[in-house]
Amino acid sequence: MNILKITAPLILTASLLAACAGYSAQAAGPVKVTDGMLTGISGMTLYTFDKDDTGSGKSVCNGPCATNWPPLLVAEGESASKDYSVVIRDDGKKQWAYKNKPLYYWIKDQKPGDKTGDGFNNVWRVAKP
Repeated sequence: MNILKITAPLILTASLLAACAGYSAQAAGPVKVTDGMLTGISGMTLYTFDKDDTGSGKSVCNGPCATNWPPLLVAEGESASKDYSVVIRDDGKKQWAYKNKPLYYWIKDQKPGDKTGDGFNNVWRVAKP
C-alpha cells in the first residue's frame, strides 16, 4: 500500500483543523464573535446601550456620549444580513446594530479582550450573540 495515499488525507485534515483552531466565528461586516462576545475586527469589545430603543433604527448616543462610546460605523460597501442591521445616526452616518441594538466601543478599553465598560452606569452591556 502506498504510504502517500494514507498520509496525504491525514496531513490535509490536520492542516484544516489547525487553521480552524484559532478562528473566531465571523458575523457581519466588521463584527466577529470572540470568547462569547461581539468584537470589532481588531478584537475590541462591542457594547449595547440600554437607552437605545430596540428597533427604532436610531442611536440615542450622540455628541459627547459618542466621544466616549464610539459607534461601530458601517464602511462603504458593507451591507446588513441576518441579525445585523444598519441604523442612521443623528449626524447621518451609518452604524451597525445587532438584533436592532446599535453597537459601540468603549474609549477606555485599551486592548482586545478588555470589557471595562460592561455595566457602566448600569446601562452599558457587552454585546453577546
